[in-house]
Parts: sequence; C-alpha cells; structure tokens
Amino acid sequence: MTGQATIEIPVTGMHCAACVGRVQHAVDGVGVSSAVVNLMTNSATVVFDPAAVQPETLVERIKSTGYGASLPVGTQSDLQRQEEQDRVRRAEYVDYRLKGVVSLVVGAAVMLVPMGVAMATPIWPWIQLAVTTAIMLWAGRAFYSRAWTAFRHRSADMNTLIAIGTGSAYVYSLAATVAPAAFMSHGVAPALYYEAVIIIIALILIGNALEARAKGETAGAIRRLIDLQPRTARVVRNLQEMDVPLSELVSGDLIAVRPGERIPVDGAVTRGTSSVDESMLTGEAMPVTKNSGDRVTGGTINLTGAFTFRATTLGASSVLSRIVKMMREAQGTRAPVQRLADRISSVFVPVVLTIAAATFVAWFIAGGEGSVARALGAAVAVLIIACPCAMGLAVPTAVMVATGKGAQLGVLIKGGAALERASEITTVVLDKTGTITAGKPAVTDIVMDPRTVVDERQMLQLAASLEANSEHPLAAAIVAHARGKGIKTQKTSAFESVTGRGAMGGVGASGSTDSTAARAVMVGNAAMMAEWSIDAAALAGDADRLAAEAKTTVFVAIDGKLAALIAIADPIKPTSLDAIRKFKSLGLDIVMLTGDQPRTANAIAASIGVVRVVAGVLPEGKLEEIRRLQREGRVVAMIGDGINDAPALAQANVGIAIGTGSDIAIEAGDITLMRGDLRAAVQAIELARATMRTMRQNLFWAFIYNSVGIPLAAGALYPAFGILLSPIIASAAMAMSSVSVITNSLRLRRFQPTI
Repeated sequence: MTGQATIEIPVTGMHCAACVGRVQHAVDGVGVSSAVVNLMTNSATVVFDPAAVQPETLVERIKSTGYGASLPVGTQSDLQRQEEQDRVRRAEYVDYRLKGVVSLVVGAAVMLVPMGVAMATPIWPWIQLAVTTAIMLWAGRAFYSRAWTAFRHRSADMNTLIAIGTGSAYVYSLAATVAPAAFMSHGVAPALYYEAVIIIIALILIGNALEARAKGETAGAIRRLIDLQPRTARVVRNLQEMDVPLSELVSGDLIAVRPGERIPVDGAVTRGTSSVDESMLTGEAMPVTKNSGDRVTGGTINLTGAFTFRATTLGASSVLSRIVKMMREAQGTRAPVQRLADRISSVFVPVVLTIAAATFVAWFIAGGEGSVARALGAAVAVLIIACPCAMGLAVPTAVMVATGKGAQLGVLIKGGAALERASEITTVVLDKTGTITAGKPAVTDIVMDPRTVVDERQMLQLAASLEANSEHPLAAAIVAHARGKGIKTQKTSAFESVTGRGAMGGVGASGSTDSTAARAVMVGNAAMMAEWSIDAAALAGDADRLAAEAKTTVFVAIDGKLAALIAIADPIKPTSLDAIRKFKSLGLDIVMLTGDQPRTANAIAASIGVVRVVAGVLPEGKLEEIRRLQREGRVVAMIGDGINDAPALAQANVGIAIGTGSDIAIEAGDITLMRGDLRAAVQAIELARATMRTMRQNLFWAFIYNSVGIPLAAGALYPAFGILLSPIIASAAMAMSSVSVITNSLRLRRFQPTI
C-alpha cells in the first residue's frame, strides 16, 4: 500500500466561493486522495501519493488557474507560518484600505462637481476619462488581470463580474466622450458613468479591506497563542545566566525562570518550587504547584517562586506548537455543510452572467427615453451585487472563530467536520476510570472505632508511616491522604508486607519523645485482623456498607487493638456529576462503558445518575458497543482517556479525548479536552451547536441576499415604484454582505457556556 503525504500550499488571489471551487478543481486529480481549499486561511491542504504526484506539480496545477501558489518553507514551524500569514494579511488590509480610500475621495470629488460646471466645460469628460482610467489601472488593476486570467482558463469568478460590470460602464462612457454626436443622432443622451466606475471600485476595495481586517480578527486566538511564547530564554551555562534566542536553544539546556515570567519552552523542573498558571492549556484559573521532576509547558506563567528546569521539547514538538498546528489544521478543514455552498457557487457566476445579459436585453427592448442607460445600469448592478463573496465566507469564518474560542476554553477541535458532527450528537458514551473518576485510588472514608484511645490524626500518622514503606497503590493513597492534611510520617522498624493481606511493623524510633513512639501498627484486610486475633466486629457493618459502594476497605490496628477503618476508591471527580446533569438537560442519552467489574461500575453509575452501564469489556468490546449504538441510528460521542479507549474514540462519530490521558487517545479523538473535566465536553457540544446555528444563519443570509438582491438590481421594483438600483448602491451592498457574514461569525467570540 502506497504512503500518503500531506502538504499545506499557500494560495493567493482567492476572494470568493467560485475562486475556491476553481482551485479545488485544479488540485483534484491523479495522485490526490483529498484536497481542502480554504478561503479564510488562503491555503490548500492536499493529501497525496508522493509516488504518483510531486508537490511541485500540485503548485503548478494551482498556478494554471491564475492564482498564486508556492511550496511551504520546509524549515518554518506552524508558529512561523501563522506569523507570516498575519503579516501578509496586514499588508493586504493596508493596500486595500489605501486604494479604497483614495478611490472613494476621487469618486466623490467627481460626483460633487456641479452639473452646470460639468456641462459648461468641454474638457470635463476628458478629465473624468483620465482620472477613471488611472483609478482602474492602479486601484482596480487586480480585478481586471484576474478576470482576464479566468477568461483564458475558460472560467469565471467574482473578478469576472466586477470587471464586466465596471468595464461595460467604462466603455459606454468612453464612447460617449469620444463620439457624443453619434449618440445624439440616435436620440440617446451621451450619459457618462465614470463616477460610478470609480466609486464601485472604491466600495469593493473598502469592503475587501474590512473583510481582510475581520479575517485577521478570526485568527486572533492563534495569534494570542503565539504571543504567549517569549522570544528569549534565560539559560544557565558555566554557572552564568544569559538571555538566548529560542532558536538557539538545544535540548538539555538549563533555564532559569523568575516569578511573573512566562516559561519559554517545555521541560522538567530540576531545582526549586513554584506555582504555575496553566490556564492557557487547561482553561482553569487555579495555579498548579511544580516541584522537582514535574513537567512545565512553554507559554505558561510562573507565579510565585523561582526555579530552574531542563529543556526537553523544542520547536514543532512543543505543546504550544502542537496546539497551533492542530488549530491551523482545524481551520483548514471544510465542514460538510460547506458542500451546499460549493455546489451553488460552481454554477453561480455563469448564471449571473446570463441574468445580467437578459436584464440588458429586456431593458433595451422596453425602449423609452434613456433605455440604453437604464439597461446598462441594471445589468451592471446585477453583476456587482451578485458577487458570491459572502457565500464563500459563510462557513470557514464560523469554523475559525469557533476553534479559536474553543482553545480559550481549553477545548481543541479538529476542524469543521468535527464541529458539525458534535452539534448532532444524540448519545454520549463515557469511560469510567480517568474520565468520570480521578483515575487513581484515594481515601474516601475514615471510620474510627469508638473504643480506641488515639484520635484520627494520630491514627493517620501511624498508618501512613507504616504504609510509606509499601509500593501498593492502596498504601500510596493512605500516605497521600495524610500528607494532604499536613501530617508528617515517622520512622519505622521491622516492616513486613503480607501479600494479599496488608502490612505490619513498629512506628517511632527508640528513645523518641513523640507520644506515638514504638507503637505496633497493622494495616490490612479482615483476614489479617482475624489471623492476629484482632476483633474487627465493631466496624464490620461499616465495612460491608462501604464495600457495597464499590470501595476497598482496610482495618488499622494499633498495639493489638482495632483503631479505625479506612475506605479507598477511585473517587468520582467533583465536576462529573454536574457535567452528566448538563448532558441530560441537553437531551443526550448517557452510557457508561468500562473494563471494570460490574459491581464497581454499577455502584458508581448509580451515584451519578447513569442508568445504562456496560462493564467488564476489553477494547474490542468497547468498539463493538459503539458500533451497536450507531446501528441503532444514534450519533455517538465517545469520551475517554486511555489507550484502551482509542479504538472506540476512532469509531465514534465524535471522539472526545481527555487531554490529561494518553497521547494515543488524544490522536484518536476529534476533540481534545486540555483538562480532565467532563464539563469541558459539555462546553464543546454547546459551542458546536452555537457554531452550526451561526453557519446556517450565514448561509441563509448569503443565499437570501443574492436571491433578493439580483431581482432588485435587475429592476423588479421599477414597474410598480419606479425604483431602479444604482450600481453604486449595489457595490456597497455587495461589500457589506461579506462584512455582515464575518461579523455574525465573530459573535461566537462572545459565546459563554452554561456550565
């Protein structure tokens, strides 16, 4: 089987859905398995077979359509590519704005010259001709050159409509300027449309400038991520600290970070302790304590202490670069709903040209005074108002803003298709361990024997001191619980581990003045207590009750007498219950799918209100359960964090991976939650639904705009109301339609989840 490669080719010159369609058609061909052309990112993402087609050939295919294309710079990271795209977009905005404003001022000056002055000045038409020609060659040149290129390739796009519309008005005015007598001899007034040509070009350019600026705003989330990374790092070399550009860092460098500074790259703490704000990754405001050996991530903020860490992951492999890469890939994908716009756009321009020609003929045949002028004006208005810019922007703008907003919430969404599928989810399947629960055992209950002479803190100190010698997960849970309460462990002697039962030993060094010195401590199950004739009957009822809740219980005996019962379990995350309630309020069915034993799974499900449980299944069993739900006609989201969840995540309509889990699970998912909180999955689904509403609104208004605008431009209101749409008004309406679609998408930046 031949391998597949993916390349993102920068494309310049695209301005509408028809442009996207032309580039898409050019790229599709031998050796290409899929291609996605995105108007917002100005790129073509192509999956191809290197044995059948070379990247250079793909670039040439795009160039053959008249659009600019080049191979991506191989040494550029995704951060650098985004910075370059931002630079190009800023330059594009400045260019459009300059040409648009100058053209508008010139056009307004031409319009405001009093008619009497114009008629009394024989050279005025020639002045208008000279000024209009200059504006067309300078400000409008790109429209005409692109239209000519499209014509040579037997296609048409937005530039074709603009070029034909303004060109027709220009040629008519030119003829009226050069030979006005010829017009008058046929009873036709030699009307001039120079100011209309200039102002149409001005309004379209200003609309393009607004569109370019709005596009830049949709990429704001990526830009903010890029800005998180410092440009230099304070490296410790030869016991000296020096500021070094990130490009010169090597893996293994020691880097010092002071309070309030951003961590420059990924690494592991070697010395010092601090609290770090990781909200840019997780969306959580609570700082995370970092000690020696803990990992730190580039772009996060060091809050309190100073520390030194060793750089481990640089460049494209860093967490921040991978997030930017995922977001760029997500924004370069096409949502399935886009296909409707693509199909319409593929035939849109030829249909508009036909309507414009029919409009001219109809007005010309209608006759009457000024029929030629009306015919020309109506045809030009049809051409201008019908530009399909808004149609091409309707979906990708919403995808860009939504993926950016998701990143701010700690939710990474892999593209428009994932968003659309997430909005259609009917059933949520939850893994248990690490998803609903914390994923590691913890002390949940402590029941003291009323007859014991020690208090709870003394008991915990003795039990934790003994268990600190054990590597068993239950022992680690007891030690962690004690340390969480600020309890220090004591020295032990004669420690003995009894396999399958527990541990025993002496706690407290000989000669110690501590009240707990030299105490005989035993921590184990009921069988161990019975073996050493320790009466556990007083707490047997509590042990049975806790066991029914799927908790593991151990008894603690001190100096041969029962002291306490400790219950240990994989605790349910505090946020899981809220998330599950919210899933239900969204009308979603909930299924728990776990490899754990049925008794434990059913107990946890009952405590969080989940009715449907499938327990004791291996990875292939999880996969088959997802398939079975899909055969029932359900749209399934699988949420999990482990390697054993990866097949089910890949099979589900939407795989939602817990980002604190395994890399394999994250790769298999369509959506990644950067924090181990099920509420983030709720937020992802709510965001997906809001995004789809926005996409449908955008498409609706884009279609309605053209459906209503074209008949109005053609003169539908003239017979009843005497209203004929000016080409200038049509150009302004066309520009604002695109801006309105982008503005509607930008509303998603204000999206607020309900949980």
